[in-house]
Amino acid sequence: MIDVNIIIKDRDGVIHEVVAPTDMAMNLMEVCKLHELPIEGTCGGMAMCASCQCYVLSDHSLPEMQDEEEAMLSEAFYVKERSRLGCQIPITKELHNLEIELAPES
Repeated sequence: MIDVNIIIKDRDGVIHEVVAPTDMAMNLMEVCKLHELPIEGTCGGMAMCASCQCYVLSDHSLPEMQDEEEAMLSEAFYVKERSRLGCQIPITKELHNLEIELAPES
């Protein structure tokens, strides 16, 4: 089992350093929920709501954005250049020390 560290800045500016397993097929939204951070994930990870939007702060290479995610972000509020949906980012060993910030609630 390989765990990775992820640094998450919540909506109040508080930094949370969490550990995420790479062997459980989890995504970033699920890790945030596991650690009781204020993220909705209303659609259950189907890229249909944008309630798990986050901003990628570090220079990690992430999986390419698929059409569904791109379409959802085009309709979301508070979108920035490095916005992603947490549900579309699988936890892999390449994400070690990933830094994100939770987007404001819409």
